Amino acid sequence: MPVATPQQYAEMLDAAQKGGYAYPAINITSLTTASGALKAFAESGSDGIIQVSTGGGAFASGTSLKDEAFGAIVLAEAVHRLAEKYDVLVALHTDHCHPEKVESFLKPLLQASRERIAEGKGPLFQSHMFDGSVVDLDENLKISKELLKECAELDIILEIEAGCVGGEEDGHDTSGLPAEKLYTSPEDMLQVYEELDGLGRYIFAATFGNVHGAYKPGAVKLKPTILRDGQKAVMDKYGADAEMDLVFHGGSGSSLEEIRETLEYGVIKMNIDTDTQYAFTRPIVTHVCENIEGVLKIDGEVGNKKKYDPRSYLKLAEQGLCDRLKEACDDLLSTGKSIYKK
Repeated sequence: MPVATPQQYAEMLDAAQKGGYAYPAINITSLTTASGALKAFAESGSDGIIQVSTGGGAFASGTSLKDEAFGAIVLAEAVHRLAEKYDVLVALHTDHCHPEKVESFLKPLLQASRERIAEGKGPLFQSHMFDGSVVDLDENLKISKELLKECAELDIILEIEAGCVGGEEDGHDTSGLPAEKLYTSPEDMLQVYEELDGLGRYIFAATFGNVHGAYKPGAVKLKPTILRDGQKAVMDKYGADAEMDLVFHGGSGSSLEEIRETLEYGVIKMNIDTDTQYAFTRPIVTHVCENIEGVLKIDGEVGNKKKYDPRSYLKLAEQGLCDRLKEACDDLLSTGKSIYKK
């Protein structure tokens, strides 16, 4: 099945909201990570979201180019082709684009979608994230409204964020922020709804103590009830149909209890990156350690080509990522719930 059409993507999100589950959204940086993600979703019978960050795009374009938008386009085009061989739906998404990168990253990707649509194809990406959490909410929403209008013209969904996800990802470090910045208030959620309603479809990364990166159990203090209280404020004022589609950032390392609780409050997408990075790298380390004399040409020997051939360990890495993503599908209750119909 090709990548989900805009209509199918909307149906995916509606099904998750109605069914009380969410989609894992995994960051990819290469064909190997893309293939591992597609394999995981197919084996789980789960639809899913594959996303590219600015850093992932730069990496994919090669160390000589380091072109974030170009690399994202290359990965997206590859996923469009690869996805045709699988029997689940996947949507393509871009992660954390801050205001200073809208012109260099987000706008070229919107233009790429505009060109595909002119050719009779669907948009290149089905959704994009604008992360305006680094500016005050009024400025955030001013930019978000303009981007949402442009996205809506292309049948693309916009993800926005109010409040800040802590930690560090792709060079964006918010670890020094005061604790109150990590929590979105009910008043913030009301303002987001009131200013964006009717402009186009969006999903909302409301923050409730989320932190990017790897931490020991108990180190991150999540407060999922913030999502409950914010949804209640919106729905009490505007009715049940105003329930927002929420996104859980910083999902790696969260407890199953916390993950499942967020599903009750309208989370339909959870980003997973740190845990899948580790799941990808760990088999490579094991391979090198167990085959050190074959991987390295020690004491003038020739080594073992079968052991230092990158394919020998990258296929293990792909499977490691696949296994961890399948676990995420189980955690988010999306396993076996693909809406794809042959």
